[in-house]
Amino acid sequence: MSNSKEADPHPSRWRRFFQYIEVPTDPGVPNTSWLNRDLIPMPKERRTYKIWSYFIYWCISGLCISGYTTGSTLLAYGLDATQAIVSLVIGGLIVGVLCVTCGWMGERHHIGFTVACRFSWGMRGAYFPVIIRAFVIIFWDGLQAYWGGQAVAVTIGAIIPGFAHMKQTLAGGILLTKDFIGIIIYYVFFIAIMRIPPERLQKPFIVSSVMFSATLIGLLAWAVSNTHSGGPLFQEQASPVHGGTGWAMLFGITAILGAWGGGTVGQSDWTRYANRPYAPTLSQLIAAPFCIIVCATIGIIVTSCAQEIVGSLIWEPFLLLATLQNYYNDSPRVRAAIFFAGLGCVCAQLGISIVLNSVSAGMDLSGVVPRYINIRRGAYLLAFLGLASNPWQYLSNASIFLTVLSGFGIFFAPFSGILLADYFVVRRCMIKLEDCYIGDKRSIYWYHNGVNWRAPLAWVLGVFPTMPGLIMTTRDATAWNVWVRIFHIAFFVGLLISFVAFSVICWVSPPGNVGIGVLYHEENSFEVEGELEAEEKEKGPV
Repeated sequence: MSNSKEADPHPSRWRRFFQYIEVPTDPGVPNTSWLNRDLIPMPKERRTYKIWSYFIYWCISGLCISGYTTGSTLLAYGLDATQAIVSLVIGGLIVGVLCVTCGWMGERHHIGFTVACRFSWGMRGAYFPVIIRAFVIIFWDGLQAYWGGQAVAVTIGAIIPGFAHMKQTLAGGILLTKDFIGIIIYYVFFIAIMRIPPERLQKPFIVSSVMFSATLIGLLAWAVSNTHSGGPLFQEQASPVHGGTGWAMLFGITAILGAWGGGTVGQSDWTRYANRPYAPTLSQLIAAPFCIIVCATIGIIVTSCAQEIVGSLIWEPFLLLATLQNYYNDSPRVRAAIFFAGLGCVCAQLGISIVLNSVSAGMDLSGVVPRYINIRRGAYLLAFLGLASNPWQYLSNASIFLTVLSGFGIFFAPFSGILLADYFVVRRCMIKLEDCYIGDKRSIYWYHNGVNWRAPLAWVLGVFPTMPGLIMTTRDATAWNVWVRIFHIAFFVGLLISFVAFSVICWVSPPGNVGIGVLYHEENSFEVEGELEAEEKEKGPV
């Protein structure tokens, strides 16, 4: 890669500085206000993900700590363990189908969510869904890093028992010093891994998935061999908190969809790396639900058995490992097992942070300031903002904050609905790719001052029915009425309403740029150098 800068015989100091910090370019791909090498339709030489690559991808996305703890949400709705597993099966299968549909534009046109929003929302309007997604990911990334730091602390504590038993605290007693040390070490590994381009992350992903899979197998073997059963959770009767069992299962299925909502809407961020058509499809339909179901089921079984063994209900695997070290009185054999299991948890957190947070949010931030931010720089900025969000502070009052944070999922479902309706129903998968990178009236996606009014209208219609329930639940966790009920099935409501609303709006008022472009990206169907460089010369250098 090289940095191609416009010649200026007498550049000012500031101009030289801004030219210096521009992101690297590839030949024929200049940096503009709408484009850099990470935003273009993925060129053939960078499309390196094969069928097995996407299987490993879903081992990362499905076999993760968040997936392991999904059972806690399902049981909180009053489901018994068996009903929770049935909900997992249904929810996992729906996630697989959504992943195929949301990833289709990446597989065919090799563009990610950030660029895809431009043909649906308009060149300027696309900033809204992109910024919303990046904002939410900042807090989720901070949460994932905090868990990763705790896993690092458990791993170190297995080697140095004195470290495991440190009681010193920071932040007014909220944050354990050992956990903060763990967070810093976690970020060192994260920064090192993010230096690897996304198209070359398959090998680190293999290591991560193998390590955490071994952790899950080890925990499951320990739990079942000590109890010879599924534990007390499998003996408890269902007691739905609100409504009947059917409603509770529907709420649980919606929770599963919401948990992977950000991953489904951003599937094209990864399917754009597919080396051939349909490479991601098999993994999305089979590996995605399989990994989600298996990981959450193991989480339920291990947590249930551990409750019988140690007397506490502990959903986070790294906290369970720390408890086991105390339970077995720092036994050397146990500490050896905890070290490797803790290392598996660390690898899982690094993997999930990259797959669901860093690359997607890095691309979003890149779409906002393409000249100066690429995926790598965006990921580093995300990591900084995630740490600056002080996740240990908002977790200290987790009930309200996590309700609000989870509630942001009501925004993601309408984003998915609009994108799917526009791509499949309105445009019939036909996109004029080069116009997704032209920020003026020459682009057919400029609409009115860069905004397609149809998308915000459909989005508001999709969000409105679920917003009152979010507000009521935040104010009173025990609230129960029709609005709260709708909020608990927000993913279905938001997705369906926005999908139908956008389709109808475009039928009543067609956008006028339909049927123009290509059905799939060919190597010679997208040229950026001539037209975009001409645009930059007209506007002048930044």
